[in-house]
Amino acid sequence: MDLTTVAKPCDLGEKSTSDVIIRLRNGEGGPEWLYSHSSILISKSGFFADQLSNSDSGSCIEIQCSDYTYDHHVSLLKLLYLPTDSLLDSLDSVKSAIGILQLAVAFRCEEITNCCIQYLEAIPWEDKEEEQIVKAVSKLGPIAMPILARIQPVDLTATKNVFVSAVRFATSIGGSCPPFGSELKTSAQEQVEFMLGGDEDTPLVTADDEVKSVVKMGLSQVCSSFENELSSLLLISDITTETLENRILQSLSDVEWMCNILPKMDLMKDFVSSWAEMSGKVLGVVEDKKLDNMMWGLKIKLMEVTGKVLEAVGYGNVILPAPCRVQLLKTWLPYIRKIKPLLDAKGNKEADFPYKMDEDLSQSIEGAIVSLVLALPSNDQADILSDWMETEQVRYPDLSEAFEVWCYRTKSAKRRLMEGLDRAGNTTISL
Repeated sequence: MDLTTVAKPCDLGEKSTSDVIIRLRNGEGGPEWLYSHSSILISKSGFFADQLSNSDSGSCIEIQCSDYTYDHHVSLLKLLYLPTDSLLDSLDSVKSAIGILQLAVAFRCEEITNCCIQYLEAIPWEDKEEEQIVKAVSKLGPIAMPILARIQPVDLTATKNVFVSAVRFATSIGGSCPPFGSELKTSAQEQVEFMLGGDEDTPLVTADDEVKSVVKMGLSQVCSSFENELSSLLLISDITTETLENRILQSLSDVEWMCNILPKMDLMKDFVSSWAEMSGKVLGVVEDKKLDNMMWGLKIKLMEVTGKVLEAVGYGNVILPAPCRVQLLKTWLPYIRKIKPLLDAKGNKEADFPYKMDEDLSQSIEGAIVSLVLALPSNDQADILSDWMETEQVRYPDLSEAFEVWCYRTKSAKRRLMEGLDRAGNTTISL
């Protein structure tokens, strides 16, 4: 057989011009006879070139394949007959391209291999397809690695830049969101939370001074925006519009979002300080008579955010000086005592009233307050407990546990003082 003869253009399966038969044997054992041409096989495949250069191979080459790979074998053989510039357009799915690529590598078909790699590198993948691609490429080695370029880990600088950009967008640094931008801002917030997950690079990114600076700037931006939106309530004659309340709630939701992500960056103290600083202004608006019987969604959301602040301080996650802790308690305790029975009464009166303090929220706030009170100097504890017992709303928050501990500590302290004085007196006498 003359392997160097260049035949005129021909097609796979063209029996009249075929000089090589490829016999595909699938799992069922029944062979498929494919009439092919040595000139095509030799020029396009290293495997077939080796087979046909062996004088013992004759004019028939047998290839074993499974039922799953049978179609991919046939597709590969058809591609051998196409001109190079038509290969890319012939691929029509991720699944077939993966199957053909694996065979092209095995049969050493360089042009088809490069074409499949180019196709898979550029085409969109679905989640299941991505898993299949990763599995296949891991077996093919370095030759197929360009396919995975889109899912390779990026360097730390690129990660930091993306994170900073997402924070800027999520907190509207540099201006408010463009029209229809609220959904994009929400998406950016979700991605920031995702990036703060348990990845090994996260501590390196969040420890960066530039990142912390931008996040603090974002905190200042969302707090300022919330204050401005809230203060506008006192300047508007008609505050019953749903649009207005939704806008304020969105601003407060942005503040709450910052409260959720800052602990992951060891910046919760910055949030607590900002919240404590603006608490007086916030309560000054919320407790205005204009809002007596409205904006319940805003009021319950304030309780949720304040509860997180009280937990952070009360359980020692954020360390503040005693005067700051006292001020935080004295600022919010009267409001908490007032709003809880109002919300309960509203809920009892209206069965479909949606803004209720559920049991978890009520207990978490009460527990945080008790813990916070017990960590104060005894005189400050006495002031707060005296005020609590003199009010009508002693049931919530229930500070009886803190009162019992304070009483025990007071007696113990007095006993220790008397014992100390006795020892001091005995020492003087013995001298």
